[in-house]
This record gives sequence, C-alpha cells and structure tokens, in this order.
Amino acid sequence: MSDILVSTEPATGAELWSGPIGDAAAEVATARTAWPAWAAQSVAYRSEALRRFANVVRTREAEMADLIARETGKPLWEAKTEVGAVVGKVDISINAYSERTPTRRMEAALGNKIAVRHKPHGVLAVLGPYNFPAHLPNGHIVPALLAGNAVVFKPSEKTPATGALLVDCFHESGIPAEVVRLLIGGPDQGRALASQDGIDGLLFTGSARAGMALHRQFAEIPHKILALELGGNNPLVVWNAKDVQSAAVIAVQSAYLSAGQRCTAARRLIVGEREADALVRAILKLLDRIIVDHPHATPQPFMGPVIDNAAADHLQEQFLNLMIKGGRVLRRLDRPREDQPFLTPALIDVTGIDDLPDEELFGPVLQLIRVPDFDAAIDQANRTRYGLAASLVGGSPELYDTFWANVRAGVINWNKPTNGAPSNAPFGGVGLSGNHRPSAYYAADYCAYPVTSSEAEIARASINEGLRDPNMLED
Repeated sequence: MSDILVSTEPATGAELWSGPIGDAAAEVATARTAWPAWAAQSVAYRSEALRRFANVVRTREAEMADLIARETGKPLWEAKTEVGAVVGKVDISINAYSERTPTRRMEAALGNKIAVRHKPHGVLAVLGPYNFPAHLPNGHIVPALLAGNAVVFKPSEKTPATGALLVDCFHESGIPAEVVRLLIGGPDQGRALASQDGIDGLLFTGSARAGMALHRQFAEIPHKILALELGGNNPLVVWNAKDVQSAAVIAVQSAYLSAGQRCTAARRLIVGEREADALVRAILKLLDRIIVDHPHATPQPFMGPVIDNAAADHLQEQFLNLMIKGGRVLRRLDRPREDQPFLTPALIDVTGIDDLPDEELFGPVLQLIRVPDFDAAIDQANRTRYGLAASLVGGSPELYDTFWANVRAGVINWNKPTNGAPSNAPFGGVGLSGNHRPSAYYAADYCAYPVTSSEAEIARASINEGLRDPNMLED
C-alpha cells in the first residue's frame, strides 16, 4: 500500500495534489498537548484569531475557489460561493456562541449565586466530506476552536488538497499549528482517528452508512460527544402550483445543483396526477438547456462531473435498477464520456414501483411519484428512513401548515428548493439523517458543555435536622 495519497481532478483525470498519509495517534497526541493553552485563552482572544482566519481566506479567495472547483469538479461560480460561506461562518459562529452558550449569573438565597458557564470538550476529531470540502468541515472546526477545543481534521480522501489549504489558512492566521492538525489518509486513517482514546468527541459529515457505524462504535463511550450530519432521501412536493415554470426551476435547483451531490438535494418529486404532465414538460425543457462541463468552461456550466468514476458507475447501476423495477425513463442518465464521471441530469417516473428503494442517490437523478391527493403526497414524503429536508411548492398557507406539521424532516421549506438552508439557523435531520445534533448555528451546542455552579464568597454551613442535642452527649 502506498504511503502517499494522490488527488485527481474529476473533470480531467489529471493529478492535482499529493501528500503523505498521516498518523492518527501522533496528530491526536500533538493536539492533546496544545489544547490546555488554547482553552485557557479568552473567548475574545479566540474570536479575534478566527476573524484573522476569515481575512486570510479572503486574501486567498481566488486560490481556494479554483482548487475547490478543480478537486470536486463543481463549477467555478459555485466554488466561489463555498469560499464565501467559509468566511461568513466566523461571524455567524461568534454570534451563535454568544447566544447559545452565554455565561449567566443568578441570585440565590442568603446571598449565594448560581453561575452557568461552558467548557470545551478537549480534542475533537472532524471528518469532512468531499462535496463541500471547505465549507462543511469548516462548519465544525470554527465553532470547535471558538469554544476552546483543539481539532484534528481528516478531509475526505477524495478532496485532501482543499483540506490542506483550509488548515494552512488557520495556521497563517496565527492559530497555533498544534491546535489545528491535519490528518491525510483514507478510510483506514478515518477509523483510526475515530478510535483514538485521546479524542473527546467526533464531528462527522458523510453517508448514513458510515454514520451508523460510528454510532455503534460510540455507543460504548457515551462520555465522548458524537455529532452526525448525514444524508437524505428528500421529498419535493408540488401541489396546485400557480406558476408551473417557477415550480420547474425549483425542482431543477433542488435536484441537480452540485450534480446532485448535496445531502439536501431533492431525490423524489411528488406531484398531483392532474398537474404532473405540465410540470414534467417544463422540467424537461430546462434539462435540455443545462450545461454539463468542466468547472472552468465558458459559458459556465450549471453542473460538472460527479466526484469520480466509481461514483458515476454506482449511480448508473442504481438508475438501471430503477428501470428494471419498472421505472419509466423520462430523461436518461447518460454518460457522454465513458472514461470520465460526467453524467447528464436524469428524470424517471417510479410511480409504479411498489418496492421503491429507500436510498440516497447521490447524484443528478430525480424520481417522479404521482399521487391522487395531498394525504397521499405526505404519506409518500414520509416513506423514508431519512428525515433531512423537505419542501412544498404551491398550495395555501393552510396547506403549508399541514405539510409542516406532518412531514418528518429537520429542514422544511415552502416555495423554496430543498437545498436552501441558511447558515444562521440550525441545520440537521432526524431518522438516518443525524443523531439530534443539529449543526450550523447550533454547532455551539455540541462544541462545549454547560457547567452549573453554586457559589458563595464565604463558607457558611449548618446541619439543622438529624443531629443529637450536643448538651445530651456524654463526655
């Protein structure tokens, strides 16, 4: 086995970056030694350090966006928005920490005081995904550092170059190199990091399968925090939409942004039978116009390739399985270049499939389901073990209230795409989509723990009941 990890560009197959595979135990030991000094600094000190990090990223914006685009295959315009999210995360996290983990002091009886303050856990491991290789791990790292934790970050083996650049920005900002550690490697290094006795918690973004394995592993160590941000089999319900064109645009944005490689992407389009044909026609016209090309192409593409050929192969197998089960192809999942992971956006009618697989098809595949009434639409929306995102397009406020109350998801939108989740609000799901540790604005909740203190400046104590009268005691 090679001790070097190589990253290649999905759009070209060219080698982009290489680096030595790291040692999880050594990285954790380094972070463990450095953590106390970082935790001893004030929140104001750590906040200022992270603001310097944001400024460093601003100065390297073009470099980071170019690298993200090359390493993930996503269009350059989309990579630029990811860099913007990295910068914006700092102020959002500072505000969230102040709101979610404030120091509170309360008066108690007899001049005593009650204090509620928060402590960092210690050393937190962060395992990042490939689809947003800077923004998503940064969403764990920034609040973890702000709370006073040290971090060992292992980026996805498919996007290590972006992870290395992100860590370099932290170090360039003056945050000690020992406090933010980079672990390069594949699944073996990820498992090794998760198994280290020296970590006090693990913050993970990735697949439900990996998340379940981590949940089982951490079941025997409940003293370590585990925050899971997993995938989804997300429903988009269109019902009595007055503007069919807008509904089609929202469906396309929901299903095909980032080549469908978003955990919040719409996987199932649930539509009333009467309006389905008109909506499908509008969607197909948009699909005819979508540009699929390499990230720096002119004109800019709507979507690039999926992450690699293995992912493309798997998606083609999943699509073929839907066809075999009786799915009616409305737009094929074509692969224009067999040796590269470019896929065209696909639409398939799966209404007639009784045993529809409850899978996250992590790519540009949208499954159409026709239903007779709104109750059936909600039933179909909930027919999944996942529960990340759901969206309703159309309907009245009263209908949206019904949808919101009955659909099981952590992100529920109205007349917006499924993948429209703001960073200044909590983000997370239920079911197989997470373990009730919402991230984004609520990341502060799992990066520090509350400590309640009863305090008095002078010790005064007495026992008023249950003691014998001292005058009755024998000498």
